[in-house]
Amino acid sequence: MKDVAVILAAAGKSSRFNDPYQKKVFASVHGKPVWQYSAQLFSDHLRIAQIIMTISPEDKEMVQEKFAGNLTMLGVEVVLGGEERCDSIRNALEKLRPEIQWVAIHDAARPCLSRQSLNQVIEEATRHGAAILATPIRSTVKRVDASTNRIVETVSRDGLWQAQTPQVFRVSDLKKGYSAMKGKPTDDASVIEALGVPIRVVEGSETNMKITTKDDLRTVEGFLKAPAKSRDNPFF
Repeated sequence: MKDVAVILAAAGKSSRFNDPYQKKVFASVHGKPVWQYSAQLFSDHLRIAQIIMTISPEDKEMVQEKFAGNLTMLGVEVVLGGEERCDSIRNALEKLRPEIQWVAIHDAARPCLSRQSLNQVIEEATRHGAAILATPIRSTVKRVDASTNRIVETVSRDGLWQAQTPQVFRVSDLKKGYSAMKGKPTDDASVIEALGVPIRVVEGSETNMKITTKDDLRTVEGFLKAPAKSRDNPFF
């Protein structure tokens, strides 16, 4: 049953990517733009009925010129984003088909999502109401004073997890959460948390990293070395 929509968030500024010519989600990895890796995975999934990608208004012309064919082939709809990430997600939520029950939010800058992780987080969300991918923090965590760069304290890592995407919720819950939202949440799970809705955590993979810098892009290129069409490639 196709009852899940995906919002692929690609409207960020990519300020830390430090490239005046392209944003990280449009950078090429082995001949394909970063956003296309996860879009292909979603397009092939049996439960996903709709894929929406949010882009910045300034990228509209470029996206149409360079990627119109790719978007059509994968069934990806494009929605213009807003000033903040939360504004972009709101815009995309307005375009969801009325029959869609569940929505998965995924960072377009995470091209190494595996089929197994995607299946697990969708299954957990539809069983319990909400779920996200995350990884437990294993390194020692220090709180640092921003003005002096001195360590203030060592923070216990017990129970601390680093959130990833996809994050999967009931459409009705996410719309309600955004209607009541105050401030600028850094992820969609924060919006659901504010409603008091319990969220399950599914352990993801360290390879499901978010590209932020050029070094991250090179790391991802290593993860995605296998040919995209190979059935042995766990990322595609």
